[in-house]
Amino acid sequence: MKKLLMGLTLTLALALALAGCGGETEEKTTVILDWTPNTNHTGLYVALENGYFEDEGLDVEIIQPMEGSSTTLVATGQGDFGVTYQEDVTYALTSEDPLPVTAIATIIQNNTSGFASRKTANIETVMDFEGKVYGGWGSPSEEAILNAIMTNAGAEYETLTNTNIGTDDFFAATEKEIDLVWIFEGWTGIEARLRGIELNYMPIKDLDDALNYYTPILVANNDTIKNNPEKVEAFLRAVEKGYLYSVENPEEAAAILLKYAPELEEELVVESQKFLADQYMMGADQWGVMKAEVWKDYADFLMDNGLLEKELDVDNAFTNEFLPK
Repeated sequence: MKKLLMGLTLTLALALALAGCGGETEEKTTVILDWTPNTNHTGLYVALENGYFEDEGLDVEIIQPMEGSSTTLVATGQGDFGVTYQEDVTYALTSEDPLPVTAIATIIQNNTSGFASRKTANIETVMDFEGKVYGGWGSPSEEAILNAIMTNAGAEYETLTNTNIGTDDFFAATEKEIDLVWIFEGWTGIEARLRGIELNYMPIKDLDDALNYYTPILVANNDTIKNNPEKVEAFLRAVEKGYLYSVENPEEAAAILLKYAPELEEELVVESQKFLADQYMMGADQWGVMKAEVWKDYADFLMDNGLLEKELDVDNAFTNEFLPK
């Protein structure tokens, strides 16, 4: 009996010791979002909820940026990884003082944003932008893109009124004087359908090949890449599993996102997740992989429009090195 009790005691002690070691080996990891939680981020929350990060020895915290862009926050060491955009990284790497970040994966393969208007505005082509009021956020690249696509279509950009809509969303803005807004089809486009509002929508990737850039993407701090490449690989293994789960199980993935962001409207999240399930890997053999020509074409577009201080070094802007083999 004593031997049995001693054996059970040793077994329990060993189990507790191993559990303690497991906890100690989990590496603290901070992921900074680009915005409030939405279906662009679902794979991250799935990886957290389903234990994929834990399986890789990572103790992950997903946070929203309080001040500044996620790119800047990751560059300054306030996070290991961040969700951002190809545009933001391009500016960050071509500024007078380049930021130490590198893109490590794209969340969605194609640009799912575009220009939307209520059907009643009768804006069916880029030529119809003439004389209309555009509601935007005042970005120089936004104005350059509008100018370029209108000029290429033979329309006069000077006839378009560009107004900053501040915190108004598409629906609030277009109930006022705004005719046209740049939206994400997988969120606002879905919401319009659920509200029964008919839209005229022009995908931006159809207006100029250079505009099919990656948005959103994941970036890493260069110190993390240099000093702890195993952590980057482990992170991406877990994240890939999260997004592949979201592709195969959109409704279950939506439920996980809603658990972490209960303030979101359930039907919108579910329908948006179904839409993005077909978009995450469209045209690619692997989730997250990026192409040099996509980075070069968009950087050339920005350079041609006088928006970059210097040319982008594409080879150092992104890497596929850490994606699961």
